[in-house]
Amino acid sequence: MTTKQGVRGIFFRGFCGVALILVCAGQGVAEDATNVEGAIGPDVVVFDLFDTYRWGASGDTSAYSVGTESCNRGDDPVAWISSNNEHPVIAQNLYRLKDGRLEQLGQSWLKHGFVSINGNACDTCISPPNGGAQLGVGCSDPYWASLNGSQSRLGPRSEVNAFTGEYPMPHSEPDGGSYTTLSGRLLVDTADVTPASNAGAVYFVEGQYVTQDDAGAGNSINNASYREVSVAANLELIPLDSTIEGMPAIFAWNTVDPNVTVRQVEVGGEGVFYLAYKASDNGNGTWRYEYALFNLNSHRSAGSFAVPIAADTVITNAGFHDVDSHSGEPYDPTNWTITVDNGAGRVIWSTDDFFTDENANALRWGTMYNFWFDADASPQSGGAQIGLFRPGSPSFIEEAVLAPSAGTSLIFSDGFESGDTTAW
Repeated sequence: MTTKQGVRGIFFRGFCGVALILVCAGQGVAEDATNVEGAIGPDVVVFDLFDTYRWGASGDTSAYSVGTESCNRGDDPVAWISSNNEHPVIAQNLYRLKDGRLEQLGQSWLKHGFVSINGNACDTCISPPNGGAQLGVGCSDPYWASLNGSQSRLGPRSEVNAFTGEYPMPHSEPDGGSYTTLSGRLLVDTADVTPASNAGAVYFVEGQYVTQDDAGAGNSINNASYREVSVAANLELIPLDSTIEGMPAIFAWNTVDPNVTVRQVEVGGEGVFYLAYKASDNGNGTWRYEYALFNLNSHRSAGSFAVPIAADTVITNAGFHDVDSHSGEPYDPTNWTITVDNGAGRVIWSTDDFFTDENANALRWGTMYNFWFDADASPQSGGAQIGLFRPGSPSFIEEAVLAPSAGTSLIFSDGFESGDTTAW
């Protein structure tokens, strides 16, 4: 695995600057990335994912939390005021790479930050003027996994706009305050982490900080980091190697498999998605197409995903994988509908549109969904479209991927949100 120090030495300080991680961090990695060191203004990053905690299980579900250590890479202090909404909230996720597919297995509610200790773990700390109510320049602050799973300090993702960093205070509580072992924590199907059932699987934890002043300074692209973990016989997660700072876990897919490409996709005037893809020859006249879409911080979210196909393409084994919210979050867990439309020249996955159900199963921030199919056509460069869930302009964004058709796209007036069947 790539070490944290290696990534910093090239991605953060080296010749690549803001141009390409593609050359620096491995083949096919994201383009148009932002340099994350020496930022102007407050800039909180996840410096280290240093421990984990397993809280137990209920039924078929296990509960975890992940320890996070933050660092201010900017040139102004980051606000850390526990009594109002000027403090970071911390998301924790778990992923599994198995049989060539990286999937998100679970997600937590958000730990609300309180009191920075302003340590020197990541750099030389410049003590801030307001003490523990700020994270000073070059300063670090750790939260052990046990703290990040403390239920009274957990708030829902649904109340947070990750693009602006805004959220209400006081925040809601998991399961309305009637806590169980599972309430608000990083929840995973126990079968997905049982070693005997997952031979050869590789696991990754991810942490992401969201806070208003960091977002307002335009420094939120580097707020997620990941680290490989192993699963012990007792199902505890054991950190391995080093934390990959400033990069979400979708990049782990490329680190393990250089045939995977990861692209950064920006929503005009709003947030960022990462789209990863690969095409593999099945050896029987068909190809497997795999796509993963991670929403870093787009409040508008994604309500559909479409890939171009030629009119005579035979599509089989189409599938979808998501990760469910829990503990009282309002979102509908219904899987996205898969439609193969040869006449329109596309395979499309979609949930209900915003006007039908504001709480439909949109791809919201800090979350990754998977899409795949087999096709009897070899890969070409084509334009995949991400339909945005919340109303606004643009209604969709397009990014080049490998697909079974080059697919010259037409503008879809609703970004797929209301069953538009405009042809490619």
